[in-house]
Amino acid sequence: MGLNKKNLTNLLYIFVTSHLIIWTLVPTITNNNLPLDTIEHLAWGSNLDWGFNKHPPMVAFVLEIFYQIFGANDWAYYLLSQIFVIISFIVVFILAEKFFKNKVFSLLSVLLLEGIYFYNFTTPEFNVNVCLMPFWALTVLYLWKGFKDNKTVDWLLMGLFGGLGFMSKYLFIYLGLAIDLFIVYMVYKNKFNFNFKPLISIIPFCIVLLPHLIWLTENNYITITYGLNRTGMEEPNILNHIKYPLIFLGKQIGILIPFFIMVLFLIKKFKSKISLKDVKLLFLIIINIAPIALIFLTSMILGVKIRTMWMTPFYLFIGILVIYIFQSQINLNKLKNFVTIFIILFIFSPFAYAYVSIFKIDKRTDYPGKKEAVKAKLFYEKQNQVSGKIAFVKGNEWIAGNLSYHLEERPKWIYDKSNTFICNKDLECIKYK
Repeated sequence: MGLNKKNLTNLLYIFVTSHLIIWTLVPTITNNNLPLDTIEHLAWGSNLDWGFNKHPPMVAFVLEIFYQIFGANDWAYYLLSQIFVIISFIVVFILAEKFFKNKVFSLLSVLLLEGIYFYNFTTPEFNVNVCLMPFWALTVLYLWKGFKDNKTVDWLLMGLFGGLGFMSKYLFIYLGLAIDLFIVYMVYKNKFNFNFKPLISIIPFCIVLLPHLIWLTENNYITITYGLNRTGMEEPNILNHIKYPLIFLGKQIGILIPFFIMVLFLIKKFKSKISLKDVKLLFLIIINIAPIALIFLTSMILGVKIRTMWMTPFYLFIGILVIYIFQSQINLNKLKNFVTIFIILFIFSPFAYAYVSIFKIDKRTDYPGKKEAVKAKLFYEKQNQVSGKIAFVKGNEWIAGNLSYHLEERPKWIYDKSNTFICNKDLECIKYK
């Protein structure tokens, strides 16, 4: 193909830069307000703690850093989301380079991800799922580096990124279990000279996690309770053990259809010799399939729902797996059809997002958050019941969260499920809604 490593790297940077620019500009232009999850997590960030009722605190920490830099400018949070996405893409590319002699395969492993809507259409909403992606990817990268080189620094970095991943979302535990499975199997098969270095990763992992664990015990494990309630466990039914796993499988197949279409244009014949003695293949199978299999078993054994967006980080390395298995069936001199379908999907996704954003009514992103903040400010100033600047807003994550984000004072958000209150620094409040 006349492509050397430098040219391939340049193509990767062109791709990720284009992805970042497009997916920052499109929602900035077409949305009137930030999405629900982003507003909610920004509300948390206004009143930081080591945990919240729904999730660990990493997403709030990251958003609050960006708020301190950029303020209430919506484009900054769309940009933040894409930064997390392209970091994940670059990490996938770096890992793929360790699996393929031909670096074109490394680039294809990333380009295939454009066929999965978790990595384009849903990314403008910076939430715990997007926040988890780079930490998931980096943990896998340093697991492989640790396994191959057994350097202390790699195991420490794996533990660090693992801790940050768990601090993003508890769902990271499924990758953690897959990692444990891989290490135990390698030790059992004597393919890994186990010298206790992997255990070093526990140190940074625990250090990162400790403040949150203390918070969790002091708050009656509220985050875990919320997660369990979201699965539908409060409505036990024997049929759920069949229904929910089947729904989960059906949704995963539907989500992956564009990805499989891209694969069809890439691979001549679906023939390959698979040997589990191949450590690289075994590693890719475990980090790709084991987390999905474990979450499927969770649904089947406990009879719980698996929400579609929870699967966001699970497919980051599926491109590497598919190409590794079928690399002998890929004709690199005939990639024209693959490139065509890739460009179609690359262009279609932002246009589809823009269409939905502009023409579908009554969306969260249509909410007049800025105008509502101006109204709230005028309302507060006309009242004579309390004095001083707005220091707190009490209410739900959406209405009060929008006020916290859009008001110039950046008041701290406090949860109240029934009404919306505007308060001064002494927590003297007036009811707004």
